[in-house]
Amino acid sequence: MRSYAAVDLGASSGRVMVGRVTPDSLELAEAHRFPNRPVRVPEGLRWDVLGLYAGVLDGLRAAGAAAGGRLDSVGIDSWAVDYGLLDADGALLGNPVHYRDARTEGVAEKVWATVPAAELYAATGLQYAPFNTLYQLTAAASSAQLAQAASLLLIPDLLTYWLTGEQGTELTNASTTQLVDPRTRDWSYDVAARLGIDLRLFPPLRQPGDPAGLLRTEVLEETGLTGPVPVTAVGSHDTASAVAAVPATGERFAYICTGTWSLAGLELQAPVLSEASRAANFTNELGLDGTVRYLRNIMGLWLLQECVRSWGDPDLGGLLREAAAAPALRSVVDAGDAAFLAPGRMPERIAEACRASGQPVPESPGEITRCILDSLALAHRRAVEDAQRLAGHPVDVVHIVGGGTRNALLCQLTADACGLPVVAGPTEAAALGNVLVQARAHGLVGDRHAMRRLLARTQPLTRYEPQGGTARWREAEARLATR
Repeated sequence: MRSYAAVDLGASSGRVMVGRVTPDSLELAEAHRFPNRPVRVPEGLRWDVLGLYAGVLDGLRAAGAAAGGRLDSVGIDSWAVDYGLLDADGALLGNPVHYRDARTEGVAEKVWATVPAAELYAATGLQYAPFNTLYQLTAAASSAQLAQAASLLLIPDLLTYWLTGEQGTELTNASTTQLVDPRTRDWSYDVAARLGIDLRLFPPLRQPGDPAGLLRTEVLEETGLTGPVPVTAVGSHDTASAVAAVPATGERFAYICTGTWSLAGLELQAPVLSEASRAANFTNELGLDGTVRYLRNIMGLWLLQECVRSWGDPDLGGLLREAAAAPALRSVVDAGDAAFLAPGRMPERIAEACRASGQPVPESPGEITRCILDSLALAHRRAVEDAQRLAGHPVDVVHIVGGGTRNALLCQLTADACGLPVVAGPTEAAALGNVLVQARAHGLVGDRHAMRRLLARTQPLTRYEPQGGTARWREAEARLATR
């Protein structure tokens, strides 16, 4: 049995997990969890990346203690698109900008004036999202920080650099920048040149499973680990790691990675770069073993998280019981609407959206929660149906992984909306995918199919059968489409 530390950083919290792996067993335990709280400063919304790094070090110390002082490898995954800039000495030039910062407002239109949206999609396959790295870099084009920068590191690559002293750019996360060609799995040099983006800022590309250096002596001393401890590049975009941990037994499956976001789609062997795919706002991100994560971004449990925060953090179980008792599909909102992207006033904004569309306005926390969950299930349905149609890839089952697997009501509503069985689990999919890529790199498990068979044998999974037919969901979908 070998022990691997998975550093898994989400938009609201980080965790360090210890995975213990043999060819026939897989165990995962949490070593340390810590908050990820962005900070609003005069110049905008920023990540507290030093606080995150301190949490990583604390987590590695706890992981080492749990593993008897010895780890066989460390891997890091996180959210996508955001980055830190380093000067020529390798020092960080300010805290990384948060993707919810307002600096990219109106930037897309400037980009499209040079590279029209259809051309940009045909070259990069990435859906429009206002916070894509390409738009962030365009927004920063005249900034003093970018002028001083010698290199750019995406968030997991930045933390890897601080742990090892070595720089690289992991491919699955690079594919979210809108600067990668999903056909060649290399940079889109033409797009970057036309927009004046210097790709030399990015260190060389790494593949999942590539070595990323050894923990520095100072890190070993601070964490109490016995060296040498290698750091392994994993699917460093957390969704890439989560999709790697989908316990599918065949190819005819859809997945929904749930958490702050819902990422719903298919695993394909080639990108879908059609104009219809662009119009439907699907993205082609890169996954393990030459695969493409063909998916749509949906606002996800962010809607509920923000409501719960504004309500003073009530008991979630009680809230879900109230939601289950509330009338079904009474009011729905577009869970992919960018109007819900920014933090603050979420219950009021949901009520305003229902009022503006002529639907009954949910008033109690339970009614608003039911509106959110119905809306998410409806968005899941649309994404799964659209992905199958656009890719010509039918599915028989939907796998839900991530934090949303704890929400039985959302899982059942998704099964009902899709008219397909839902298999929920594992909850810590990103950390498990992270661990398994490390184990595979060290020869302990086989290809991604063998990884998935091991997951299906060892992880608790819950199956939800569709109930009640899909007619009412089609009606709600048509109701939403007319607004």
